[in-house]
Amino acid sequence: MCSGFSFYILIRRWTQMDADEPGEYMEMEEMAHRPKRSLSSYFGIALRGVCMGAADVVPGVSGGTMALITGIYEELILSIRSFDARSARLLIGLRIRALVNYVRWPFLCALVAGILVAIFSLSRAITYLLENEPVFLWSFFFGLVLASVFTVGRRIPKWNLRMFLGAVGATLGAYFLVGLVPVEMPHSPPYIFCSAVVAICAMILPGISGSFVLVLLGQYPYLLNAVNTRDLFTIALFGAGAIVGLMAFSRVLNWFFRHYHDLTIALLTGLMLGSLRKIWPWKETVETMVNRHGEVVPLVQVNALPEVWSGEVIGAIGLALLGLGLVLVLERLAGRR
Repeated sequence: MCSGFSFYILIRRWTQMDADEPGEYMEMEEMAHRPKRSLSSYFGIALRGVCMGAADVVPGVSGGTMALITGIYEELILSIRSFDARSARLLIGLRIRALVNYVRWPFLCALVAGILVAIFSLSRAITYLLENEPVFLWSFFFGLVLASVFTVGRRIPKWNLRMFLGAVGATLGAYFLVGLVPVEMPHSPPYIFCSAVVAICAMILPGISGSFVLVLLGQYPYLLNAVNTRDLFTIALFGAGAIVGLMAFSRVLNWFFRHYHDLTIALLTGLMLGSLRKIWPWKETVETMVNRHGEVVPLVQVNALPEVWSGEVIGAIGLALLGLGLVLVLERLAGRR
């Protein structure tokens, strides 16, 4: 009985949040503070989620890039960060009202809804475009990312040598990462879970595509097929790994934003610049492989210039300019707001 009573006291002390702890109280106030939004504003967040979900489906484009372009990246990291030990203590202590005020659930619900709508509604269309019109698809995203490099870089008031070197290092790192050769790996539950943990970290990093990381790990076609066929077990397993990865990595990003904000922006700008190697529209296949289904797929590709001036080239340039202009318009609108 004594041990049971001691355990009860321990749980009560762990779940109790005293107001006389100024550091914790101030952190809770900071996390709970969120802008008041109208229904139309949350609809706009859902549309941003659609952009993130559509980008995450394409191996080579990062959903984090879309979040950064549309101006919700830092709020996204802070919202994920709100699911911490304190929120767990509030839940265990059944302090539901305090939990609702603490966690940034309206923002996340709207954003996740948009992401899921994009993944389940656009996965087939994007798969078709990747197989049949890759030049047009890559051209549009190339324009998006190229414009975002300049718009995000301009958010740093004053560049210094450390930021410049950080951006160069991130550019080189992303450039070599996206040039790695995919491998054939098993589709066992533990490996899918671990792949989700790694890929979700890339998905919230602008410039590093989570889908491309899944390609490198040999899981992208398998998971895309799971979405198209509604394989709920595989989807749930991947989702569990993604949650674990998000909870851990968001804390790292939050710390960097709090202590090295401008340097972090410089690193993210470099990551996006280096990722342009992957999404260059015209490629030449120099090596192929036969996958486990007996299909011949590209193994090593190098960027190339179009051989002739054709309607495809004109269309690709037009789509790249459309993507570039879209980012500039979004930035102008965000600046006015």
